[in-house]
Amino acid sequence: MSLRQLRPLFALLCLLAIELCFATANAAQPDLRSTLRVGVWTLWHDRDVKLSPTGPGHSIRFQTCAGCASIAVTQPASIRAAGDALVLTEPRKSFRADQATISAPVTLGAHGETLTLTWPVVVTARSGVLVMAVTMPIESYVERVVASESDEADSAASLAALAIVVRTFALHQMHGHTEYDLCDSTHCQLLRWKASPVRLTMARAATLATAGETLWFHGRPALAYFGKDCGGYSASPAEIWPGAHSLPYLPARPDSYCTRDGGHEWASEITFSDLTAALATHGLARPGWRNLTIAQRGPSGRAIILRADSTAIPAEQFRLAVGESLGWNRLPSTWFEVVRQGDRFLFHGRGWGNGVGLCQRGAAAMAAEGRSTEEILNRYFPGAAAADEATGRTWQRFSGQGFQLESLEPSDAAYLPELSRARAEASERSGLNASAPFTVRVFASTPAFRGATLAPGWVAAFTQGNWIATQPLRTLAARHLLDITLRHEFLHALVESQAGTNTPLWLREGLVEVWADDSGREVRPPTLSCNAVDAALADSSSEEESARAHHAAAWYAARLLQRYGRQKTLEWLRSGIPASVGSSLGQR
Repeated sequence: MSLRQLRPLFALLCLLAIELCFATANAAQPDLRSTLRVGVWTLWHDRDVKLSPTGPGHSIRFQTCAGCASIAVTQPASIRAAGDALVLTEPRKSFRADQATISAPVTLGAHGETLTLTWPVVVTARSGVLVMAVTMPIESYVERVVASESDEADSAASLAALAIVVRTFALHQMHGHTEYDLCDSTHCQLLRWKASPVRLTMARAATLATAGETLWFHGRPALAYFGKDCGGYSASPAEIWPGAHSLPYLPARPDSYCTRDGGHEWASEITFSDLTAALATHGLARPGWRNLTIAQRGPSGRAIILRADSTAIPAEQFRLAVGESLGWNRLPSTWFEVVRQGDRFLFHGRGWGNGVGLCQRGAAAMAAEGRSTEEILNRYFPGAAAADEATGRTWQRFSGQGFQLESLEPSDAAYLPELSRARAEASERSGLNASAPFTVRVFASTPAFRGATLAPGWVAAFTQGNWIATQPLRTLAARHLLDITLRHEFLHALVESQAGTNTPLWLREGLVEVWADDSGREVRPPTLSCNAVDAALADSSSEEESARAHHAAAWYAARLLQRYGRQKTLEWLRSGIPASVGSSLGQR
């Protein structure tokens, strides 16, 4: 179920009162950092960008200073860099500014590419180049990086491990940028703004399953890195970055998982003129050198120092210079041999990436063998463990009937009987069951829950697939909402375990509403069509709109059950409703 498929009104009316009742309890929780500033199109060095409204009736809204009035433009506009200033041009006039803050949503266009952003963007200029930074939720950032950096070999356990490492890398160290926290290139972590929907779905599940988790070592935040392929031997930080300290949880050692399929080698040719230009552009060696040799290697076999004649060049800086100038596939790693042949340099090596920390190829192989996320992380970060970023506490796991409870509070185990009862009632009411247990993750505070799920303020719990997130159980119990909320979420998980890819959203949501309802009230016939209900469920802008959509879905689902019975309805839940049946439901 999508995040935007919202919860019924009855479990949510007292949310503000809940927060007030437990303000004192939650005050002890450290503040969670909820957003990151991420550089957009950082490798393109664009000098101008087009701005377009996202649809008919929409406008572009931007401000040029904190106290300035917002300017609304309904037609396409543009921003151009003029030295360290901006020139904003809209249909009626042009004017200069030091910066522009553009409200979301907006569509950007530059270098033949368009991108629609649903978060605010700040635009500045430096030396005639635009600098664009979007402020986005941390979990949205993690989701998109995981989707960008993963591939088809990954499965749930390796993707979850990657999500924890990505989040750790983003939050536990500085990345050398002034206008934003992280860039969207491999200098930080690759973020493709238009990722595959399939990869995004899998990345979303991995991000939710590990929400808020980062790596810790002996009670302190740890550093974390990852690469595509370590070549069969991981590297220590000191081998890659001059001056880096050796860390016990980032050792250089053999990795048999990475070479399960025999390992992969690469070869590349770079002309003397291209290499000379790349090194000069990055200030690593002046033109005029003739010979390139490897002066020092590390324990893993990777080059640490190269020499262009007498000029020493750190190998990782050499690789990055070549990658930024000539393409990242030219020198995938620093584990290589090099010889000169005429006007060309021939490189032959293994591995892809810096080789420090998580090896994605190895992690995927471990997951394919049935290893857990914890086992993968322990293999690549020995002695470190995933813990809650805000508190450093590890998640406790308790087994219930048909579910596993995850919580930072050991005392939440006391709620297992109530959750087991809610789980059993959900199966009894729906007639559905699931072979695999569901996961119920309880967040320690309302801000932590919202930061993890990106849920709007009126949502008390959230379900995606077989994963359920809730606000603190003590909060729900104090308001006498625990049973009804968890039963509702278990119903969602059961319905989603049976739903087919062609099953409309209104049926999935509507069946939950029908089976969860204890009021016995008769739902009024809706004014919305089934298609309109689906659209409203997928993207409700308010609590009232969400409630209307859920009531309509319940009416249609109840009508389907009355006309065709439970067995046929469940068949259609799995296969999709015939068009003729769907179109007839609204007929009186």
